Amino acid sequence: MCLAGQTRPLRDAVALTAEEEAAGWVLTCTHEAMSSLVLDIEDLGALAGISEKTLPARIDALQRVASDVMRVELRLPPTTGFNFVAGQSISLTGPSGARRSYSLAGDPDRLGRIELHVREVPGGVLSAYWFGEAKVNDLLRFRGPSGTFFLREVSGHDVVFLATGTGIAPITSMLAQLHAMPDGSRPASVALYWGGRVPQDLYCDPSDIYPALEYVPVLSRAGAGWHGERGYVQDVFLSRTRADPNTHIYACGSEVMVNAARRTLLAAGLPPRRFHFDAFVSSA
Repeated sequence: MCLAGQTRPLRDAVALTAEEEAAGWVLTCTHEAMSSLVLDIEDLGALAGISEKTLPARIDALQRVASDVMRVELRLPPTTGFNFVAGQSISLTGPSGARRSYSLAGDPDRLGRIELHVREVPGGVLSAYWFGEAKVNDLLRFRGPSGTFFLREVSGHDVVFLATGTGIAPITSMLAQLHAMPDGSRPASVALYWGGRVPQDLYCDPSDIYPALEYVPVLSRAGAGWHGERGYVQDVFLSRTRADPNTHIYACGSEVMVNAARRTLLAAGLPPRRFHFDAFVSSA
């Protein structure tokens, strides 16, 4: 939040609501300073030592885990020294020169390999590559890591993940990070509400990563044989519990879900700084 001074937008800050902009919130990635500023900002010390690099990578494995989702594993040269914080993303350039952003999935401590969950976009340039042309040992390049979607201080807190579709990708990385923590540093509880249209959209079992996870699958177009939760992840969460100030929410997936979840949860009393998000904007 900008408490004093002037900024100028470089492009539309689509992640902010009109109310947040009116209150003085700015995105440092979309604004530039026009004067000396006084900012109320969050400590991002967890990103110390993380720097963006442009690197080559070869496809090590391709696995279609759902009708429209490909799990991609990339192999990095042994001397790259690439590391990332769970929740971050990369910008990958395909053979045609098209560039798209993908969240990093899987264990952030696994050196020399990175994992992506790629959703097929009808008519998408890179989708045509991933789902029709890509093969093991193809050489690609990417830049990263980037982003501030990562776990804050979690010890003793309740952590709730809200995800739709491939928004589960960075959350698998966060769950691996939580599992690697010493017992005394872990959250009081960890829950995940993962939404899809039909059962096949929920293409992995996140409880395999974090066994103590409270996992609630949610479907929006379930048939009569589905006996689990139906509707939207944020509504199901609030129907089962409340937005306690001790709860940290991490939402990732469609822009529609993230914006709706933020509005709903803040209206229910969740402090704004307890809501962390990464909204996916579809690109052809």
